[in-house]
Amino acid sequence: MHEANNLLLLLVILLNFFTLGSSRLGACIRAVAIQGAILSLLPVTVHGVNPHALFLSAGALALKGLFIPWLLFRAIREVRIRREVEPLIGYVPTLILGALTTAGSFIFADFLPLVEEHHGGLFIPTALATLFTGFLLLITRRKAITQVLGYLMLENGIFVFGILLSAAMPLMVEAGVLLDLLVAIFVMGIVLNQINREFSTLNTERLSALRE
Repeated sequence: MHEANNLLLLLVILLNFFTLGSSRLGACIRAVAIQGAILSLLPVTVHGVNPHALFLSAGALALKGLFIPWLLFRAIREVRIRREVEPLIGYVPTLILGALTTAGSFIFADFLPLVEEHHGGLFIPTALATLFTGFLLLITRRKAITQVLGYLMLENGIFVFGILLSAAMPLMVEAGVLLDLLVAIFVMGIVLNQINREFSTLNTERLSALRE
């Protein structure tokens, strides 16, 4: 299963780069949905087929791969936007930053005091790289929906960490992560709806023009 885990984690990293380099919101949502579906396989490939791993995989697939992407597609249909226009940092510089942070994640992971079984693996570098990718999306994009995608990718990085801890803390870590994600999506959905209703735009830069 070690090779299968590495292959899945490499796909997660490639989807990180695709999301950083794409301006099409629909394609970005599909990429994050596919990433969520891939991550949902990891509990089974890491811990084997058992009720706990199957429950976690089913929950992750339902939330990350199906339900949340459906909510986001519904949101972009209602607000009638298709592309991220004029990001704060261009797509090529963002991709370069993504490559640098991914390389830094691999280097940093080598210096962490990990248990023997995790040395040389891709779990920690992938988790760190996905966290940084989500952070880049949050700080370099103007559209609130793209920033929601950044938050989701941040959570995906935390999820990879959680998989390594799930054997020691069964259910607690996974339930907390998934509940946080669900609550965050509802909150962001409410925020998006209110921003669009009040200002007829989801460009968060215009909020800086607000005065009391």
